[in-house]
Amino acid sequence: MTIKAGDTLPETTFTKPTESGPEAVQSADFFKGRKVALFSVPGAFTPTCSAKHLPGFIEKAAELKARGVDEIACTAVNDAFVMGAWSKSAGAGEAVTMLADGNGDFAKALGLTMDGSKFGLGTRGQRFSMIVDDGVVSVLNVEAPGEFKVSSADYMLGQL
Repeated sequence: MTIKAGDTLPETTFTKPTESGPEAVQSADFFKGRKVALFSVPGAFTPTCSAKHLPGFIEKAAELKARGVDEIACTAVNDAFVMGAWSKSAGAGEAVTMLADGNGDFAKALGLTMDGSKFGLGTRGQRFSMIVDDGVVSVLNVEAPGEFKVSSADYMLGQL
């Protein structure tokens, strides 16, 4: 079953890269009491993700926050070390929090996985974005396979 607007996010544990090493983050704690713009990419360092998706949210961070977003987070079925390296490489800094979904538990719980085996990626999370208010999905934008339209920062700005 795929998550939809109005649903509460499932309980899961992300791993957040930090200067002192990987840190476990419970989803309920992360999303509690605030508005989070969350986006998912099929993989760190992949072409569209690195050229458009993450850079768009870095560029639009101030605008998203000016419209009531408390935090911007990116998730992918990658480990925390890869997500940390990608964040540094992209210059995400404090603009975007990386939440590694290393085993794909979050993507599976949402019902938003994809089979990237044809590209040597295995099971990954689909490309999507959502606005989460106090743990509840208020807006969900899932991309059609191979597309990058409705999960962008610009598209999300139009929804706030």
